[in-house]
Amino acid sequence: MSDDISNDVRVGEAPDGEIAYGLYRRGMELLASGNAHSAAIVLARLKSIDSSPSVLEAHARAVFDAAQYVAAIDAFEELVERSPDADYGHYGLGMSYWRTQNFIKSRDHLAMAMVMRPDRPEYASALSQVKATLRARVEAGLPLEGPIEADFGSAD
Repeated sequence: MSDDISNDVRVGEAPDGEIAYGLYRRGMELLASGNAHSAAIVLARLKSIDSSPSVLEAHARAVFDAAQYVAAIDAFEELVERSPDADYGHYGLGMSYWRTQNFIKSRDHLAMAMVMRPDRPEYASALSQVKATLRARVEAGLPLEGPIEADFGSAD
């Protein structure tokens, strides 16, 4: 057995793959424990060294779970641009648009996710709810996008 250390590893340092894996595991642990804000920070750091689809998805999920919906749109868009076949990317993007009251874009991405994975009941359920919202807005003569201004009458 030799005392030589591999050229790939210096004393006190881990290879990039080990760092990335450690950050991924930590981010996923934080996300699973309900600490989405911290998970988003850890996974954003990971994104700077690994932009694989699984890392992009994990980061987007964390940002969404942290209720940062505009940032989640950006994160899921990055995932969908990189991996157009990422059904969860379309689902997350649709959910993010829904939270920001962009119902038409939400419907389109949720429909794409459902077409890709018809076996996922949450995709169908979300799509049905967004379609119902759009129908109700059309029937009530309300705008299809954005918040509804409440008119509580004038105070006399």
